[in-house]
Amino acid sequence: MIIKVPPLSLYIHLPWCVRKCPYCDFNSHVAGDNAPRVRYVAALLADIALEGERAAGRPIGSIFLGGGTPSLFQPADIGRILDAAKHEFEVAADCEITMEANPGTVERGDLAGFQQAGVNRLSLGAQSFSEQMLRALGRIHGPDEIFAAFDDASAAGFDSINIDLMFALPGQTLQMASDDIQRVCGLGPPHISYYQLTLEPNTVFFERPPENLPDEDLSWEIQEHCHRLLRDAGYQQYEISAFAKPGHRCCHNMNYWTFGDYLAVGAGAHGKHTDSAGVIRRYRKPAHPLSYMEQMLAGTFRPSLHTLQEEDAGFEFMLNALRLPDGFSEAVFSERTGLELDVIEAPLAKAREDGLIQESTDGVWQATPLGFRFLNDLQARFLP
Repeated sequence: MIIKVPPLSLYIHLPWCVRKCPYCDFNSHVAGDNAPRVRYVAALLADIALEGERAAGRPIGSIFLGGGTPSLFQPADIGRILDAAKHEFEVAADCEITMEANPGTVERGDLAGFQQAGVNRLSLGAQSFSEQMLRALGRIHGPDEIFAAFDDASAAGFDSINIDLMFALPGQTLQMASDDIQRVCGLGPPHISYYQLTLEPNTVFFERPPENLPDEDLSWEIQEHCHRLLRDAGYQQYEISAFAKPGHRCCHNMNYWTFGDYLAVGAGAHGKHTDSAGVIRRYRKPAHPLSYMEQMLAGTFRPSLHTLQEEDAGFEFMLNALRLPDGFSEAVFSERTGLELDVIEAPLAKAREDGLIQESTDGVWQATPLGFRFLNDLQARFLP
């Protein structure tokens, strides 16, 4: 079967932070005012030109500026980056352009300037409204700065705002988690991302786990209770960690979760590209910012391409699509992987037998409530 070329997004990585959080495993580096912004932006522009060749005229449906803390850059920097993208790519007229920002006063910068530069969706990394929880997470902002950042973003003209929250935090009780949800719903952002804290390798928390982490039962109780509060407040859960008001789902992340293509720009950025023959390849950029800048500015970067084999494509599709409560259709599975569903027939049948997945309507598969509770186990069933 021939793969139908999927939608295409663009990810741009800006790697610096004021301080590295102990739970963060992203490619981020502490630099603050010493970050070589001018040189890095020049490297990004060279990178965007390279990716323009890879896109080969395919339209870009969404752009995501992640980090790190992109709001440490100036609006003029972001404007130059987005102008270059619009010059090199066929950017859709209704393109969703998201930028991550932290609520701290130093990092919020000129939100109106970012909006004027072309950003039309803002993602604020609040994580919690509790002073105690923010200290435990090593965050540099307080609750008051979250409220101020949201007000500033609204005043700047952003009508599409996401707030990131985390749960199962060190010492967190059910009541504390509920308070976070009550406060965020009181603000009323159109989108809320609600993640469980996980101890990722190569982080401070992994090497030195914090005390008083909620156990599995309490974490599940918090998740179920707070998900119910979000639904009661009018938010629809469309991914295991994503809740949105009608019309405000994140297009960029939906493209990831439905096995779309995405171009990679910036230090350590990862990309996935399907060519005209239906061959799927992954690639990445040099992780360290200094190495990245050197190679991009010297014109010496040569991508290392990894071609996905059939069994890998099937697993990666399921790894993402099973996160969606609405599930996936057999047609989309075939279009995005070039495979028939029977290549995963055995694990699919066993997962259904065990009550982890169901065919809700003809040709549409979704995780059951039990499957969502043990999602990692369900996903692992489809490993090659």
